[in-house]
Formats: sequence, structure tokens, C-alpha cells
Amino acid sequence: MRAALAPGVRLLRALPRDSRYRGLTLVLTFLCYTSYHLSRKPISIVKSQLHPNCSALGPNPRNDSNSSTWCSWAPFDGDNYKELFGALDNAFLVAYAIGMFISGIFGERLPLRYYLSGGMVLSGLFTALFGLGYFWDIHVLWYFIVVQVCNGLVQTTGWPAVVACVGNWFGKGKRGLIMGIWNSHTSVGNILGSLIAGAWVSSDWGLSFVVPGIIITTVGIICFFFLVEYPEDVDCSPPLHHVSSADSHWACQSSVDHSNSPKEPAEEPEAISFLGALRIPGVVEFSLCLLFAKLVSYTFLYWLPLYIVNVAHFGAKEAGDLSTLFDVGGILGGIFAGLISDYTGGRATTCCVMLVVAAPMLFLYNHVGQNGIGTSIAMLIICGALVNGPYALITTAVSADLGTHESLKGNAKALSTVTAIIDGTGSVGAALGPLLAGLISPTGWNNVFYMLIAADVLACLLLARVVVKEVRGWCGYMARKRGYVR
Repeated sequence: MRAALAPGVRLLRALPRDSRYRGLTLVLTFLCYTSYHLSRKPISIVKSQLHPNCSALGPNPRNDSNSSTWCSWAPFDGDNYKELFGALDNAFLVAYAIGMFISGIFGERLPLRYYLSGGMVLSGLFTALFGLGYFWDIHVLWYFIVVQVCNGLVQTTGWPAVVACVGNWFGKGKRGLIMGIWNSHTSVGNILGSLIAGAWVSSDWGLSFVVPGIIITTVGIICFFFLVEYPEDVDCSPPLHHVSSADSHWACQSSVDHSNSPKEPAEEPEAISFLGALRIPGVVEFSLCLLFAKLVSYTFLYWLPLYIVNVAHFGAKEAGDLSTLFDVGGILGGIFAGLISDYTGGRATTCCVMLVVAAPMLFLYNHVGQNGIGTSIAMLIICGALVNGPYALITTAVSADLGTHESLKGNAKALSTVTAIIDGTGSVGAALGPLLAGLISPTGWNNVFYMLIAADVLACLLLARVVVKEVRGWCGYMARKRGYVR
């Protein structure tokens, strides 16, 4: 007796061909960038193990003269360990910021599938090499710095490629919500990276890097075999990025009328130049806003576990687990920002409101966030939503909107370059944040939070011109709706 067709297969057959490939693209790019962030997270978890509180572990079994740092991993066993941690973060992030501006240009001119999968395999190699320093008993700073620089450069292959792929498959209609949900890969990767790294941080911290390195390499190989870059590659319909409601019926009717006519080979549009991408309205404002928004986000990414260890006096694993709640908030914030911006049409206004509210919440978290485990959990989720919501919206829906801006007249070859410019500028802030935190934290954690609050305010101010433009657009729309303007 033959069984009925599996329910999952029946569902797949019921879905239109375009929907199946769009779903495949979303899932694959989600997994790709989840693994990118998964491989970046271990350094923040392992920091507290590279320079732990040795006095809590009992007497020095080796009876060395320096009993206070006998369990630390050289060269991070000195009093300048925070500065060295800042140097490690900065090596990765400066290389990432510089490489990002170049990466988008390559992404427009190379096959995205090869570019993305190759970058993931190399990222896995350099992530694993950092952890192998534990097994090879390496204690020289330059080794870890060089590995971080190389990893920062190859990780720039990820973001422009995945945003370009998703932008190729999805139009502007519900882009904010779809990409808000999709962008949860950042927080999911951070959470998984924290949990995986935390599993070995107290025993064999080298595995905290080797295992994520293996994971991102595996996902890169899967991407090579299954990723579809353009709808046209599998005879699917490309999305309509800029079609007005008045023209939508004609556009659909036209596509039906000519579906059986022979297709003429379309001329391949030229990739946009770097300066050409900067001239797109809104690119400069959102790029500068992201610089400060990402400064705040990445300071939390790299320093939150150590802050929790120092202030709340948790162990390394417990601090890593608790820090994942910030990323849980980031998931909710990204979805909320995408949904609201789709409904209102105001990407900049949504970002600005969330940034304004984030500033006092950061102040409150620093002063009352450690008063109890319940307060800490609630504040971490709220701060994560408000900090990562604008960051997620700008790097996804806003980048895709600007990369398919109407001023480009249908040339989608700007997606990767625009994404790289916006995220590259943001990555300058991502490099500055952890560096400043390393320099400021010896003077007290309060000063670190004042720096983060100031960055949030600056991010908001840089969007002021775009916000005013959106508000004027709403006022004009309401006036026309009420009949005051013909």
C-alpha cells in the first residue's frame, strides 16, 4: 500500500514557483548571515576567560611570583588587558570597515554565489585559526591581531551579497516587515554564537572559535550549491520596485499579454560608480546615522558580557547567556521597526523616534539594570530593541530602498554598492565603539554609557533633514486627502 504524498511536499507543490524560490533565497541568506554573526561573537565571550579573576580560583599551583594573574592567557595577563582587548576588536572592525567599501564594488562585478560562499569558507578558516592559538599554545599578540585583520576583511563579503540577493527577489511593498523578520539573523547568530562559545569557554576556549568556524564553512558550501542570485536565472518574474498603484494593473496586464511573445535579450546595465551611489538622495544621511547607531550596537556586542561580569559579578558563562537577551530584544526591535515603517512610509522617522527613546533607557539600564535579575532581563530586552531596531532597518530595508531608488531608472546594479557604502560607514562606528569602550572603561562604566547616549543623540540629529522631508510629505498628503489642496 502506497502512502499519501507527504503534507510538506503537497504544500510545496501548492505554492507558486516564484514563492518557492523566494522562500529558498530568504532561508539560505538567513542561514548565511546567521553564521557570519555566529562566528563573530566568541571573542566577546572568551575575553573574560583570557583575563579571569585568578584569586577566586585559589592559590597559584605553579607558585610563580605574580599570583594575581597566574590563570590568565598571555599576553592578556597584564594590567593593560582592556586596551589589548580593544586592540583585538579594533583590528577586526577597522579591517571590516575598510574592506566593506571595496567589497560592494566587487560584489556588483562578481557572481554573488561565488563571492559569498568563498568569503564564508575563508571566514571559517580565520575564525578557527584564532581558536587554534589555544591548542598551539600561542602567546604573541601579533598572531591574534593578524588573524583578526584577515577575518575582518573576508567577512565583508557577507552583507552586500545577502542584501543584494534579497533585494533582487523582493519588491518594495512589504520590504520593511519582510527584511525586519529576515534581519533577525543578526541577533540569532549572536545568540547561537554566545551559547556555542559559552559551552567551552571555561574548559577549552579554543573550541569556542573552532566550532563556529566549522559551522560557517559548512553553510558556505551549502550556499554554493543552492543559492539563486536572480529570479531570471530560474525563469521567475523579477519584482517591481517602483510601480504606482495607477499603473499596477497596466503593468500586470502587459506582462500577461506578452508572456508568450519571444523574449529579447535585455542589455546588461552597468554597475554604478562609488560617487554615483553617494549622489542617491538619502545615502549620505543614513550612512552617517548608521555610523553612530552601529557604534552603540557593537559596543554592546563586544563589551556587554564583560560589563555584566564586572558589575553584576556573574561568571563568564552566565554573563554570556544573559547578554543574549539584548539580541532577543534586537529581533523584536527589527521586526517592529520594519512593520511601523511599512505602515507609515517613514523609515527615517521610525529610526529617529527609537533612537530618542533609546538614550534615556541606556541611562536607566546602567543605573538600575543590575538591581535584580528581573530588572536586568527586562532592561536588556528593551535596550536591545531600541538600539538594534534602527540599525536593522537602515542596513536592510533602507539599503534595499536606496539601492533600487527611482533615480536609478530601474538599474538594480547599485544594490551591493549602496549597501556597502551604508554598512561600511556604519562599520567605522562599529570600530570606534569597542575601541572607545576599551579606553574609557578604566575610568568607570558610567563614562562608557555617557558616550553611548551621546552617540544615539548624534545618530538622531543626522536624520533630521530626512525626517523633516517625510513629515512634510505626510502633511501634504493629509491636506490633499481633506480637499485643501487640489
